[in-house]
Amino acid sequence: MVEKLRIDGYLHSKMIEDALLAVDRGFFVSAYPYDDRALPLILGQTISAPGVVAFMLERLELEPGMTVLEIGTGSGYNAALLSHILGEKGKVVTFEVLKDLHELAKANLEKIGSPKNIELHLGDCSAGYVKSAPYDRIIVTAAMPYLDDSHPLIGQLNEGGKLIAPVGERYFQNLVLYDKKSKNYKNILPVIFVPMVGDRGFHE
Repeated sequence: MVEKLRIDGYLHSKMIEDALLAVDRGFFVSAYPYDDRALPLILGQTISAPGVVAFMLERLELEPGMTVLEIGTGSGYNAALLSHILGEKGKVVTFEVLKDLHELAKANLEKIGSPKNIELHLGDCSAGYVKSAPYDRIIVTAAMPYLDDSHPLIGQLNEGGKLIAPVGERYFQNLVLYDKKSKNYKNILPVIFVPMVGDRGFHE
């Protein structure tokens, strides 16, 4: 899987490669865990394709010791990768709004020893989590209907912080990379993620 991601151009950083090799995706999804494709979880949710995961993590330019907010724990796989990258001095604050999925992620992370640098929360984090802010990085793994300077997530980044999120319509989005230092929003990849629910998510 890792070799294919490198050949396909999704993977360049040794730090991300080491994390992908260290965290077995097979603990987080039972069928076809090493295929580069999104796979179903429960409650209509999905685990992103490894290529998309690697692409997002690379663009964040992560460093050991950072504090990262993840919105949408899902299976727990991305949190586990972040945990490995950030190391003992780093922290992953991750939120899942769906209780059954939160419990699934908790059980999956127990398979790899429940890393101590992961804070696993149940609840609506569509407007962020002020208690642990500011964050060095924010990664959103559900589609957001909008992202601009008025969004509370922007205020929860530190001055050199970066945020990556799928932003757009319910069934089609662009990955947006925001750099707080330059105040720049950049569309970097067309994607399809499950829609965000909660206060700042999609509403019927």
